[in-house]
Amino acid sequence: MDRIFIIGGSKLTGEVEISGSKNAVLPIMAGTLIQEGVYTIRNIPILMDVLTMAEVLKNLGAKINFEGNSVTIDTRGQVGYEAPYELVKKMRASYYVLGPLVSRLKRARVSLPGGCVLGPRPVDLHIRGLKSLSVNIDIVNGYIEASCEKIIGNTIYLEGEKGPSVGATINTIFAATRCEGETIINGAAIEPEVVDVVNFLKKMGAKIEGEGTKVIKIKGVKELNPTDYEVIPDRIEAGTFLAAAMATGGELTLKNVIPEHLHTVLDKLKESGAKIYIDKNSIRINGENGLKPIDIIVGPYPEFPTDLQPQFTSMLLKADGLSMVKETIFENRFMHIPELIRMGADIKINDDTAIIKGGNSIKGAPVMASDIRCGAALIIAGLIANGETSISRVYHIDRGYENIDKKLEKLGAKIWRVRE
Repeated sequence: MDRIFIIGGSKLTGEVEISGSKNAVLPIMAGTLIQEGVYTIRNIPILMDVLTMAEVLKNLGAKINFEGNSVTIDTRGQVGYEAPYELVKKMRASYYVLGPLVSRLKRARVSLPGGCVLGPRPVDLHIRGLKSLSVNIDIVNGYIEASCEKIIGNTIYLEGEKGPSVGATINTIFAATRCEGETIINGAAIEPEVVDVVNFLKKMGAKIEGEGTKVIKIKGVKELNPTDYEVIPDRIEAGTFLAAAMATGGELTLKNVIPEHLHTVLDKLKESGAKIYIDKNSIRINGENGLKPIDIIVGPYPEFPTDLQPQFTSMLLKADGLSMVKETIFENRFMHIPELIRMGADIKINDDTAIIKGGNSIKGAPVMASDIRCGAALIIAGLIANGETSISRVYHIDRGYENIDKKLEKLGAKIWRVRE
């Protein structure tokens, strides 16, 4: 397994190109199953999760060809209806094939994601959405088994206990795109990634309106047309680099971004003392004036994203004073904090809230990434720590960030990867 090493103390300066959105490209790749044909998806990040989705599609019968940051997906001919546990366990987003398979084949057998528990977890919302469209659902030996004679449009309320579900919204849209009649989704997720998936489907000829709002209307069509599509930039990668620039007191220009997708994040950075300059497809941040402590409350889009909470926690270690971070989406989103404490961070956790006492130096140490965003937070911590930090279980980071170590090295970071 790989390990990343960092010697802290360098300011990040220069320009960085932001990759395509991981959380948009995965469902878009799955969406090619809805209508047989040949698709070319551009601006894709080459990540472990993207390669895993490619394996899921290959296992179902699709032909996949990568060329640079584009992928051609051929879903002509016969496709299977089962996504086995051996593949789905690698990546929770594999369940995005459920809606497309039901739409095309009127049946699907998809393994529950690894570690998934029905109830408060979002998978129950996927099932609710499909059942509302007259799809029969059974859970058998760890698999979701779905079947129907036809998909019938309906009015659905999809919001869960902790707000709208991006995955359930997308899977329900997939299933409803070729339904009989009209479907109305109330309580839909409004994230840019949902809008991007809808734009992909509309380019194929789907009749959908209301994307980006909590009410989405879908009028079923019989056929769609395969298309080429360019995925939006990754707002979470952009936010990660913005936090890293601010933490190191550097100055960065981010290229290939959509600033409107980062409105709340940019507001928090300005509150912390950052100077922000926005152009049409770029953002420049200057953190040379230092950091002020701030409070962050995580919430569904357009509120502050849970996927940036760990990185901003690391950033706030440089702010002289007390900062508060409240996590409202995921129960296990503080797994980076014990690792930061090992580096000397002064952080106290009280239920869903972390109190960060910043301004004191932290020291490099061996640490372990337990998930994608935890890994990114540890990289930022390594950039500001005294001495050398080594990060193990780098495969988590590689699931969500394209060449992050190489990008940081070009910006002046002392960072390298060792294959063990």
